Amino acid sequence: MIILALIWGTSFILIKKGLVVYDPNEVGALRMVIACAALLPFAIRNVRKVEPHRWKFLLGSGMLGNFLPAFLFAIAETRLASGLAGVLNSLTALFTLLVGAALFGQSITWMRMLGIVIGIAGTAILIFTGNGNAELDNMYYGLYIVLATVFYGISANLIKFRLQGMKAIAVSSLALLTVGPVALVYLLTTDFLYKLQHVPGAWEALMYIAILAVFSTAIALILFNKLIQISTTLFASSTTYLIPIVALMWGVLDGETIHLWHYLGMVVILLGVFIVNRAR
Repeated sequence: MIILALIWGTSFILIKKGLVVYDPNEVGALRMVIACAALLPFAIRNVRKVEPHRWKFLLGSGMLGNFLPAFLFAIAETRLASGLAGVLNSLTALFTLLVGAALFGQSITWMRMLGIVIGIAGTAILIFTGNGNAELDNMYYGLYIVLATVFYGISANLIKFRLQGMKAIAVSSLALLTVGPVALVYLLTTDFLYKLQHVPGAWEALMYIAILAVFSTAIALILFNKLIQISTTLFASSTTYLIPIVALMWGVLDGETIHLWHYLGMVVILLGVFIVNRAR
């Protein structure tokens, strides 16, 4: 869990560095293509071992747990500080519980419902409070991250309840295999190759995206899937306790300013996540 928090907590600043040259859709597509390529040997090794009925769940995990969030986070960070993006990501734990209760028959107590309500209240504070350096409209970009955490919650439950029994590396590589080719086709329709050849800093930005793809997507995905399999979806999503700390540290080091309302929103969100995880 600690390793995951360090890797994922760093991903938000890497997205920001990639956006210096590439547009958010290019960042999202590059992230998927490189991550898919990194795990391709494992996908090829396991592709014939998959039971036919599991492919739809692998596609669901690939789209909801990887493809769509990669684009949503990149779009959000065109207007939102990377540190705040890391805090909003903590909502994954709340939506993992809600999706588990709504679609997979998981129990939900009144204390956990209280934690969910508190977490959503913290999100509202974080999204809808402006500051002197940004227009209020920019804060609405946080809703892209909220949507991404909903997708993460669905994907985590698919892995736990529909892909149980498969090795973590098989789930990770095959899920990426279902979306990697789509990302590659889209990437070839963009100005990515032109920027790589003519825009200063393009190779450096690509390096940041490659680190993001290999560590924060490919390797982290294997670790997360393994964590889900050996524990519970709620415990695995508890990495969100530590991710905001790492994300905010990188953001401050990169010169981002965090305001009083932001701190309040962060504390409220983490309080909600804490109650959800501790409630019985």
